[in-house]
Amino acid sequence: MLYHLFKFLELHVDIPGTGMFNYLSFRAGMAIILALVIGMVWGKQVIRFLQRRQIGEEVRNLGLEGQMAKKGTPTMGGVIILGAILIPILLFGNLTNIYTILMIVSTLWLGFIGFLDDYIKVFRKNKDGLKGRFKIVGQVGLGIIVGTVMCASPQIVVREKVAPQAANAEVIHVVEQGITRTIFLSEGEKTTKTTIPFFKDNEFDYHWLIPGNSEAADWLTWVLYVIAAIFIITAVSNGANLTDGLDGLAAGVSSVIVVTLGILAYVGGNMIYANYLNIMYIPGSGELVVYAAAFAGALLGFLWYNSYPAQVFMGDTGSLAIGGVIAVFALLIRKELLLPILCGIFLMESLSVMMQVGYFKYTRKRYGEGRRILLMAPLHHHFQKKEHHEAKIVVRFVIIQLLLAAITLVTLKIR
Repeated sequence: MLYHLFKFLELHVDIPGTGMFNYLSFRAGMAIILALVIGMVWGKQVIRFLQRRQIGEEVRNLGLEGQMAKKGTPTMGGVIILGAILIPILLFGNLTNIYTILMIVSTLWLGFIGFLDDYIKVFRKNKDGLKGRFKIVGQVGLGIIVGTVMCASPQIVVREKVAPQAANAEVIHVVEQGITRTIFLSEGEKTTKTTIPFFKDNEFDYHWLIPGNSEAADWLTWVLYVIAAIFIITAVSNGANLTDGLDGLAAGVSSVIVVTLGILAYVGGNMIYANYLNIMYIPGSGELVVYAAAFAGALLGFLWYNSYPAQVFMGDTGSLAIGGVIAVFALLIRKELLLPILCGIFLMESLSVMMQVGYFKYTRKRYGEGRRILLMAPLHHHFQKKEHHEAKIVVRFVIIQLLLAAITLVTLKIR
């Protein structure tokens, strides 16, 4: 709102300083500051409210060190994260930008599903919460929305670096620090191309999986893309949900992921940097930097109270939304195939549960007695069972996440 207000003032009223809102760096800086302040100040009020209403965590005794001490800790703290994201983006974001609109819709959509789950657990005293099939339906619905908009919106296009002699080459002269640079870009095109490491040009096109150049083949390609979007959003959302099991773990890991995605959004949405790195230029996607800044600030503000020993838990209101929003963000900047690397912690947590459950069922059927691969799943509980302190596990997981983030950024130059 402030972005549009100051844009209007710049055009119609001569007020010094209004032009600052044209700069992504300024708006991103303001967004992260405001999100941090909201998370730290409003978060304290939310915690007090939850304590007065006795909205606390129900804890089952799984034999983990310090676990029962968490009983009664306020939950549903994800509302702190959601508020600290949405308020800055509404103030400093470009609300006419299709990428910003999709991120706001995704945040509200998944936040509502998580809130329903927590509400049923806390107020209805049903420890199972929202039935799994309803969560999946919600995640699938968001995948359909995002994939369809990516297909249909004329604002979502890709421009690639081309040779000067190419038939569709557009010559663009950019002046930077007094130096004129000439860039040759293709016209904006609707495409299902995305970034993939270790391949020539770092690109993969979903169309390669559907042979032919007919209209039917193009339509089937977009159907395949929507299916991929559904799978990615569901997988990452549930992966983040499984990771939320130790104080500060999900928020700490996610903050590193979000900062990395913000960097990728900035270089992909900047004509000069995209040209230099020889990656696809996505017009308008640079606006996502403001959202990433607000997201990172919200997570860090929440971590102020969620770090060990936690004063509040995010609940599914936070964890389902965090994972799903990360997935949507990656889809919008065409980096979804980098998520197995970038979200490696989420992936390991999910695989540990699938392996544990699958092996238990297999051995019970074959030997009449279920056996386990890990001491406990998800993976972070395995290390707890090995008597590693909770805070040490979280710090080590965050360090691993920093390594994964660095590898993800390096892949931009590995082709």
